[in-house]
Amino acid sequence: MLSLESLVSSPTFISTLTHNKFSFSSQSLHFKPIKVTTTTRTNRTRVRCEYRGGIRVPFGQNFEMVGVNSMVVKPPSHPTYDLTGVIRLALAEDAADRGDVTSLATIPADMEVEAYFLAKEDGVLAGTALAEMIFHEVDPSLKVEWSHKDGDHVHKGLQLGKVSGRAHGIVVAERVVLNFMQRMSGIATLTKAMAQAASPAVILETRKTAPGLRLVDKWAVLIGGGKNHRLGLFDMVMIKDNHVSIAGGVTNALKSVDSYLQQNNLQMEVEVETRTMEEVKEVLGYASENKTHLTRIMLDNMVVPQPDGDVDVSMLEEAVEIISGRFETEASGNVTLDTVHKIGQTEVTYISSGVLTHSVKALDISLKIDTKLALEVGRRTNRA
Repeated sequence: MLSLESLVSSPTFISTLTHNKFSFSSQSLHFKPIKVTTTTRTNRTRVRCEYRGGIRVPFGQNFEMVGVNSMVVKPPSHPTYDLTGVIRLALAEDAADRGDVTSLATIPADMEVEAYFLAKEDGVLAGTALAEMIFHEVDPSLKVEWSHKDGDHVHKGLQLGKVSGRAHGIVVAERVVLNFMQRMSGIATLTKAMAQAASPAVILETRKTAPGLRLVDKWAVLIGGGKNHRLGLFDMVMIKDNHVSIAGGVTNALKSVDSYLQQNNLQMEVEVETRTMEEVKEVLGYASENKTHLTRIMLDNMVVPQPDGDVDVSMLEEAVEIISGRFETEASGNVTLDTVHKIGQTEVTYISSGVLTHSVKALDISLKIDTKLALEVGRRTNRA
């Protein structure tokens, strides 16, 4: 007989389980659980799936899978990142050891309500799957429903979804949920605009993310239509200017990397940062004479700002032409929403921009129980 654990780990997931009767959905899981635990009370079974990176996704009432139906784009795979731990830390810094004293004083323990998500400005929605994880960390009985999914364009005044159940849990989770959703939606909104303007080049973020929120920020970039650069120091060799300076030049740095990877039997992408045409030519010279793991050349600050606000991309174009497709290329430096289109027309492969995550403007989203009054106030302040 097929076990529940093996069934949950299979390419299909259960949508309903009552009185031990299974109903299957044709929708596939986005990634396989590494741990599945079950608890049974009366005639209902609850399942919690744990994924790599510490993501724990419970099955909710009637076996509705929390966090997967809305997970249009899955988070990046990270070997040590504990997303559940990040959620718990965010909740703990808000409630500390005493809890929400205002809610404890004003909300009856058994009161149930419905609260609605409202967009207060135009943008790209992100963070719905993470919001579900937070609500269910606070109170697994809360039910979350969405009328829009991650990656959708939303406009000011639009109702995005709702959460229903015990009022206390909703209010406790509210700010943490909104903080994540607003940040992720802001990143996704800018990423979408940059990605569209950069085409045919692909837009990348950098490691300039909020401490502790690396995976969350990079997840938002994916939702916005960008692509992830390396997740950290562990998953790609990236020879930057300081490495070059310490090694005594580009050639020495490349030799050391190739030797290290060969000695340790490692296969991974290698990128080297170049700042001048001379360094580009030195890299190409080394690659033509040696077997190398090099896959990409970064062309740093070869986009030159002009007094009139425009940019000169002639140096970047020359570098891309010299490389001539032998390696992937990445433009970096002076990348903004105003300049990215011109940079993208140089035939560079990638354009990386730290602004996607280090200077994010949050998208204004609220969670309201009295939506009529909220919309009235929002219109009065031009935010609905």
